[in-house]
Amino acid sequence: MNKRIRAGVIAAVAATATLVGVATAEATPSGPGVTGKIISQTTVGGKDYILRQITIPAGQSTGWHFHDGTLYGYVEQGTLSHFDSTCESDGTYESGSSLTEPSGSQQVHIGRNLGTTPVVLNVLYVLPHGAPLSEDAPNPGCDFQ
Repeated sequence: MNKRIRAGVIAAVAATATLVGVATAEATPSGPGVTGKIISQTTVGGKDYILRQITIPAGQSTGWHFHDGTLYGYVEQGTLSHFDSTCESDGTYESGSSLTEPSGSQQVHIGRNLGTTPVVLNVLYVLPHGAPLSEDAPNPGCDFQ
């Protein structure tokens, strides 16, 4: 899926979620100083569609985690460095770029802000109904957190 299509999917789901109902609950990601705000949320066909804005301060990370569903992200500001459980970078995403995080406990990863500007992400979570936004995972042996 190319970047324009992903951005269109995020916008379409956000518009649909806004029409169907807006959630007021907020959850904070597990990394220190990281904040998350749910913009909208709806459930269709047994799937939760949640649009959330996440801010990662300079020098911070999301912590190691995985998701029970697929996530589609758009980097609004800053540069996100993304690492998988092999401790290798699986992508660097600058402002204006998009990324996809696949589902499952075998997809442990961490998002890090190695820059000096806060990273601001707009993320569409497509999760089984009732699933948590993310599930914490132990550091797989990397020399960074």
